[in-house]
Amino acid sequence: MTAVNVDVAVPAPPRHHPATTLIPGLVAAAAGLGGALLLSHLVPAVGILTWAVALGVAAANLRVLPGRCRVALGHLTKRLLRAGVMLLGFSVSIGAILALGAPVIAIVAGTLLSTLLFTIWLGTRMKLGGARSLLIGTGVAICGASAIAAMEDTADADDEDVTAAIAMITLFGTLALVAYPLLRGPLGLGDIQYGVWTGVGVHEVGQVVAAASPAGAAVVTIAVIVKLTRVLLLAPVVAGVSVVKRLRSPLTGTGVKRPPLVPLFVVGFLACAAVRSTGVVPPVALDWIRILQITALGAALFGMGASVHLTSLVRRSPGAIALGAVSTIFVTGVALGATLLFVHG
Repeated sequence: MTAVNVDVAVPAPPRHHPATTLIPGLVAAAAGLGGALLLSHLVPAVGILTWAVALGVAAANLRVLPGRCRVALGHLTKRLLRAGVMLLGFSVSIGAILALGAPVIAIVAGTLLSTLLFTIWLGTRMKLGGARSLLIGTGVAICGASAIAAMEDTADADDEDVTAAIAMITLFGTLALVAYPLLRGPLGLGDIQYGVWTGVGVHEVGQVVAAASPAGAAVVTIAVIVKLTRVLLLAPVVAGVSVVKRLRSPLTGTGVKRPPLVPLFVVGFLACAAVRSTGVVPPVALDWIRILQITALGAALFGMGASVHLTSLVRRSPGAIALGAVSTIFVTGVALGATLLFVHG
């Protein structure tokens, strides 16, 4: 009997439009962001971005996210993160920062750089790894969760490194917003001194506002402008770290991809800050941009949290707690010393 070959047409698997495959991730991110907004309203001391990470970790480890949602979130996270950091530039007014004067700007820059270098050095000595040490140092020295998220790619960090660093910022930033008002009287700080110290030393913008509020609206204004000076320095710090890593990555072959000289989203951040500083963007538009920025960063950090395995994170966190504590004490002490020496009033 002669064998007969019969070609059977096998239908190709259905092809999904890229936008369609992202819908489950968008739904999950929207739910996580909504939960973070609600929780931050109930517990204002913990910011929206921190709640977003926490809810992502909870959703992943309680296994409430279907596989399609996790995959789609993974595709969305990096894009939303970079968009959110770029839009953060609209919160910075270069004119308001220059009005602080050279001594205060020098205090901000000096404290930031010394804190970052000290934290990286200490974390390396503690064998925490360069990525985690850099992220904790960035969060303490610059602007908390936003800075950590912006530094992730440049640091070659994973999502657990990001989540651990944000946890440290939340823990010690919350302790700082309680301690600073209690220390003001014994330290004999005037309004301007207290505003500068709070803006230089406290981690997150929301924590700065909470720490400065007992001293009055004028002090809050000073503290926030000083804090935004740290935010502006996020761009050159990320660019500087990227350049250093690029110089340390020799080309061993044509297939080796080196880190970019300056990440594109950093350029976008500076461009947004420049546009804001011209005064052409009306206040109503800035309010909407701020909402978009929080939405993008909150959704991205929810996605990061959703990729974290809690058992692994806890196992790797004890050293991070010690580093976060020492780094917070360092930035507080340096900021206080510089403020007492160079700021009056």
